[in-house]
Amino acid sequence: MRRNPLFSKCHRRALLIAWGFFAAVFFFIAFFPLHTWGRDLPEVLARGELLHLGLPYANFISGAGDGFSVDLVKGFAAFLEVTYRFVPATKDSILQDLLGREVFLDESGVSLGAPVPVRGDLIAMGFTILPWREEILAFSNPTFISQVWLLARSDISADPIAPSGNLEEDIRRTREKMRGLVVLGMNMTGMDPALYCLKECGARFVYFEGNLNDLAPAVLAGEADATLLDVPDSLMALAKWPGKVKVIGPISTFQYMAGAFRKDSPALLKAFNEYLDTIRAEGTYKELVERYYPGMARCFPVFFERP
Repeated sequence: MRRNPLFSKCHRRALLIAWGFFAAVFFFIAFFPLHTWGRDLPEVLARGELLHLGLPYANFISGAGDGFSVDLVKGFAAFLEVTYRFVPATKDSILQDLLGREVFLDESGVSLGAPVPVRGDLIAMGFTILPWREEILAFSNPTFISQVWLLARSDISADPIAPSGNLEEDIRRTREKMRGLVVLGMNMTGMDPALYCLKECGARFVYFEGNLNDLAPAVLAGEADATLLDVPDSLMALAKWPGKVKVIGPISTFQYMAGAFRKDSPALLKAFNEYLDTIRAEGTYKELVERYYPGMARCFPVFFERP
């Protein structure tokens, strides 16, 4: 039987279209994995995996597979009865990895840009709640308390302040000690000098381009006289380099760290808060604090005993 030329042509065209469609689907899956499509708790449960975004910082994420935040989120994954996976990010990429949008911050505020692949379900790494971050993120109940201190090399002439018992007065006196110093800061973090109106302090601020864990080592290496640093990292620096660094005093009032979620993940956020309540009541939370930050509870007893 002779084939119909018209039928053969149409058939070939249909096959080409079909193959093109499957090739496009294969490409999309290969470069934008299915796990990036999930948004809220039902998608996480269906996937069977919780994706934790973070980067090495203090003892929150050690870089060796453990840390306060790593153990905290591993416990949350067990609470949800799903597997845990750590997704490494960078300081510059972590927000877009969570939101699926480019993120820009300048003097006019924070804005979102072009779509990018979503790579995780939450950020947990000693991540400070800041007003500009609250515009684009949903934060859990606080997981940690902190404050920004001025940490300097021990050979710098500025002496530590004597605590007055009044935090505002202590901050004022610390700011006076900054005059003439070269001070490291880091944008897009809680160590950004712009957050604390420090221009009139008479210091010269240098924005550090390295990793969060390298602020104190950069001061020791002579790149600056001092750095803005939060309490957990400052305590680690004092323990690691005794006699080589000193805390001049506080720069900020108390700050809180928390898990960060997309605003379209309310069920996942609610489950995380329920998990926090559970481990606080059981005592697991306090054990984590003592394991990774011994003595921290004595610095902020009210928060750790009654958050």
